[in-house]
Amino acid sequence: MLERLYNLFLHFREYVFLSGLVILSLVLLSLNDAPQVKQIRTIATVVLGVIQDRVSFFPAYLRLGTENSILRRTNIELADQANQLREARLENMRLRRLLELKGRGNYDFVAAKIVSKNLTLLRNTLTLDVGEADGVHTSMPVVHDAGLVGVVVAASRHYSVVNILLNTDFRASAKIQRSRVDGIVAWDGARLTLKNIAKTLDIQQGDVLLTSEYSSTYLPGIRIGLVSAISEKPGSLFKEVVIMPSVDFIKLEEVFVMTSVPDQERIDLEHQAEERFSR
Repeated sequence: MLERLYNLFLHFREYVFLSGLVILSLVLLSLNDAPQVKQIRTIATVVLGVIQDRVSFFPAYLRLGTENSILRRTNIELADQANQLREARLENMRLRRLLELKGRGNYDFVAAKIVSKNLTLLRNTLTLDVGEADGVHTSMPVVHDAGLVGVVVAASRHYSVVNILLNTDFRASAKIQRSRVDGIVAWDGARLTLKNIAKTLDIQQGDVLLTSEYSSTYLPGIRIGLVSAISEKPGSLFKEVVIMPSVDFIKLEEVFVMTSVPDQERIDLEHQAEERFSR
């Protein structure tokens, strides 16, 4: 070990002597009180201070870049948390309104999330994440806090498909809330309309449309929409009534399936009557 240190000293002896002499000179200068030496110390101190001030910028710049990177990352994380809280708040508001709808009657409701939408066809549908295992079956109404969504037309164990109002196969008995005028709601591929409204009946733009008591599928009093336009065709006995749905199907995310069972006795009797009159 000592031999290695000795060899290292021999190899760098010039640098060692130079360093020692420099240190000795600095010590002697610091101990010397001559005016010339004091002036040299003052100049050296000023020069070293300026150099240190300039050089210190680079570590500060590097630290600033690191701090900016940390702040940007923190800002992104906080923005993500704020978005999650905002989504949770909106979801809570929607579910709260749905629960208020649930309290309207003595019916069981199954909360469901929409997992798929088809809104560009004549037969528009929704796919829900509930099925027969959750008590959901065909012919059950589907509602939202804004109003009627549609009816279940197919169900597997864990999923179900809903025909919405904007479906050419959809039909529902409805009535005007103000005047109690009855009609049939149907989608013609472009507009939601209220059919079988005679020209003499009292109906106005802005009237609220509800499901009526004459349906064996839909419970009465569920909001469907508003009358948005009324027109008359020459030679026709009926008005053309266009309905604006209360539910915004594009933004729709959660719904309730009303697990009410239709009155089978009533359905059988009506079918018997139809068969008798059709003979």
